[in-house]
Amino acid sequence: MVKNDWEVNKEKTIEPGLDELVYRSNLIGSDRAVCNWGGGNTSMKTTEVDFRGEEVDMMWVKGSGSDLATMKAENFTALRLADIEPLREREEMSDEEMVAYLGHCMLDHTHPRASIETLLHAFLPFKHVDHTHPDAIISLCCADNGRQLAKELFGDRFVWVPYIRPGFTLSKMIADGVAANPKAELVLMEKHGLVVWGDTAKESYDRTIAVIQEAEAFIEEKRSSSTVFGGQKSEPLTEDERKTLLSQVMPYIRGKVAHDGTQMILTYDDSDSILEFVNSEQAKALSQIGAACPDHLVHTKRAPLFIEWEPQKEDREGLKEAISSGISTYKEEYIAYFNRNQREGDKMFEPSPRVILIPGIGMVNTGKTLANAKVSGGLYTRAISVMRGTTALGSFVSLNEKESYEIEYWPLELYKLLLAPKEAEFSRKVAFVTGGAGGIGSETSRQFASLGAHVILADLNIEGAEKIAAEINNLYGEGQALALKMDVTNEQAIQAAFATAARTFGGVDIIVNNAGLATSSPFDETTLKEWQLNMDVLGTGYFLVAREAFSQMKVQNTGGSMVFIGSKNSVYAGKNASAYSAVKALEAHLARCIAAEGGEFGIRVNSVLPDAVLQGSAIWGSAWREERAAAYGIEPDELENHYKKRTTLGVNIYPADIAESILFFASTKAEKTTGCMLTVDGGVPAAFTR
Repeated sequence: MVKNDWEVNKEKTIEPGLDELVYRSNLIGSDRAVCNWGGGNTSMKTTEVDFRGEEVDMMWVKGSGSDLATMKAENFTALRLADIEPLREREEMSDEEMVAYLGHCMLDHTHPRASIETLLHAFLPFKHVDHTHPDAIISLCCADNGRQLAKELFGDRFVWVPYIRPGFTLSKMIADGVAANPKAELVLMEKHGLVVWGDTAKESYDRTIAVIQEAEAFIEEKRSSSTVFGGQKSEPLTEDERKTLLSQVMPYIRGKVAHDGTQMILTYDDSDSILEFVNSEQAKALSQIGAACPDHLVHTKRAPLFIEWEPQKEDREGLKEAISSGISTYKEEYIAYFNRNQREGDKMFEPSPRVILIPGIGMVNTGKTLANAKVSGGLYTRAISVMRGTTALGSFVSLNEKESYEIEYWPLELYKLLLAPKEAEFSRKVAFVTGGAGGIGSETSRQFASLGAHVILADLNIEGAEKIAAEINNLYGEGQALALKMDVTNEQAIQAAFATAARTFGGVDIIVNNAGLATSSPFDETTLKEWQLNMDVLGTGYFLVAREAFSQMKVQNTGGSMVFIGSKNSVYAGKNASAYSAVKALEAHLARCIAAEGGEFGIRVNSVLPDAVLQGSAIWGSAWREERAAAYGIEPDELENHYKKRTTLGVNIYPADIAESILFFASTKAEKTTGCMLTVDGGVPAAFTR
């Protein structure tokens, strides 16, 4: 049951006015059983001073494209009520006219565009108004007998509004209905949600929560004689079995949902509520009826893909076959749906499912980012909650196909999507960087993230990797980067890391083989232990990481890019560094061997050969600095200048220089380049490739 989280002590510290609205909105949005992500809207009528210094009656309302849970004062829009009032007398108004008109009513044109449902708030004669999408209320509003049940529950305290798309007409209907019922305390919007009001911010919030609690208790009372979703049909697999299967099939799903070169990021949910639904008798039929709320459609599409698979009878190959045929059919049907309903100028979204339900396993979600995939999953979790309530009351009903399309491709909803940043070079890509905590690895990870990639930083130094991942997530959003502890010499650890990558993002697109170490000693003093250490980390380690990545990329079947971080010593025999130089040469040739095999799968493999990247490097903070200085007969603090002087360009090499070369190889600018070695060493003549 939802809770009333209003804190009286907190209220006392809030300045009256807009800050009250922000607090109330954040409280409402913080519970997704009260309001969907990105949905709902709140308002407050007050008096403000305009640009002329005159007091005007105005309304603060949620700006389009923001989320109640996180929005701040700058996400609200102020409009002059005197300019809006004449609209009450109009009989009709198109969406385009409404948006243009409201633009002229804004107190400050730097504010965001006002919510689609601004007039709903403006036409109601109350100081504070809240519109939400509570699970329990939508359960009532999506029941075939919803209006009769509402009468049983609320008596004459409610106004019922038949389904109509948000906008001018709906706003008028709500205002007229409330005016006609002096006992009205709430509005129930068929297949949509709830509207309440109050003289104070707290009164409006309290009424929202109280009405939801009434509906929740009513549903539970009705449920006492019914079995949830018709009872269980399939047994869920164990947690370990689910994790193992998801690691294997999520890259496969990722490849199948890709469309015309457009990839998706994946996430999954196997929580108890999801498993209860996907394993139930009614799951398939209920899931195909339609969306539980118009707000869901843009993120979840009209219906999810339900995979026809019996976990207790079929194996992994049977699941993959069901996924393949299911996604193929879904795409065909979505394209047909678009063609039946499209209007001139409509541009089809990718036709792949955003929600995939798998008996025994749970739910897989797709999106252009991890955040988008999680939004789809979060909204469908709400849909399941709605259906759980509705089936206790009656039969679940949804919008018809035509109206679903009109909402999904509604310009006013699409406007919210336009507010998102433009996709960058590595959007929808996942980059896996070994040695992610080091100088080159950390800078490469930062640059990938700055251009849209989701990044996995794998390193034995997990504290260092976590620090860089946290920095990236603070800059670009939670979930953009993931730190994993991984030993490149441990085959099981590498397999586990790639399994985690599959479950977290759906797979990998870019591998940066960068984990490193270095030792220095005269050849006749090189011990077998030293030789083997170099071979284990820089040879076998690079082989194991590349092999696991190659396998996962083949399963995805969407190509991929690997970049090996070699060295000047890959082509130059470094003095007193026979073990290091030999294995660096091995790396470069291994990369070319993989490139020769990877071409038919669209997997490109290239090498970057740096020299003396001292900044931020753990290697150069070790005995290697003293050993290399001794080999050149100089002091350790003279190394930077020594390396600079021996280059033809007279420069030092920094992690950012190497990172830029890595990103070039991984980008579309190098999409026809493989098996290549690029030197980034300032020009060391002895290491010029021949």
